[in-house]
Amino acid sequence: MKTQEVKGYRVWLNSENMHESTLKWVSELEFAKDEQLFFNDLIKSYTLQLIESKHFEDGKKMSEEISKVHNEITDLLEEVKRHENGLEIMVDGLDQYEEEEAYRDEHRKLIIKVNAFLNEYRALKKELFELVKGVIKEGKQKRLLE
Repeated sequence: MKTQEVKGYRVWLNSENMHESTLKWVSELEFAKDEQLFFNDLIKSYTLQLIESKHFEDGKKMSEEISKVHNEITDLLEEVKRHENGLEIMVDGLDQYEEEEAYRDEHRKLIIKVNAFLNEYRALKKELFELVKGVIKEGKQKRLLE
């Protein structure tokens, strides 16, 4: 059985493992794509507070980042789906060693790419929630002073 070294741990790259991981990636990326709608609504809900507060620059930056991430999700999702469709080469019963090794190499690169994206995405979500939390706190403080 063929193994690949990925960031300090070994991953068995057989067709079943690759199929399961690509299905998981598709699910996570589809969820993130849907989550983008919520984030857009969240920013729209607090637009007035973001414009008139000290958080304006952060809000503007966050809005741009969310738009950028939406495009990245779409592109990465298409790439993962194309990769999943290519899995046939691993299970067709033919001995195509070079093509199979190229597919495994592509899968290894996708492991790194998807994991890096998801880590960055989690960090962006955390920043967004911290920003909105700050805006909400500021709004409550203003109401208390009035």
